[in-house]
Amino acid sequence: MPTEDPIRRTPTPTVGVVCLRGDQVLLIKRGNPPRQGQWSLPGGRLEWGETTVDAALRELKEETGVEAQLLGLIEVVDGVITSRTTGEVTRHYIMIDYAARWLSGEPVAGDDAVEARFVSFAEAESMVEWSETVRIILAGRERFGA
Repeated sequence: MPTEDPIRRTPTPTVGVVCLRGDQVLLIKRGNPPRQGQWSLPGGRLEWGETTVDAALRELKEETGVEAQLLGLIEVVDGVITSRTTGEVTRHYIMIDYAARWLSGEPVAGDDAVEARFVSFAEAESMVEWSETVRIILAGRERFGA
């Protein structure tokens, strides 16, 4: 009886940042899968030995050039991606989403992002396709204020 590869079946921990600047939120357009070409939050995978807080600030800087102060945890979200044809789970991310207040820097796309910019909350709601990301953005605004 074949055994399944346990590494393939391990969820990937990631961080995301709802970076607030006045009445705006920072978005990036993703350059890589999943959701390539879609607007989302800056973020990415944790590196070995890195805390989630350090990862959030690193990913924010790498993808946008922006520096911010973390305000707190918004929520932990499961991103379970399934195959459209078979329904099999193809990816499983554990997304740890933080709110942050912008400190300095104008957004410049870097690393995995092809675009980066601050937008109004109304624009974010219309630009972001994944409802979970919209929900997290709005929860960040509600809990940590604009």
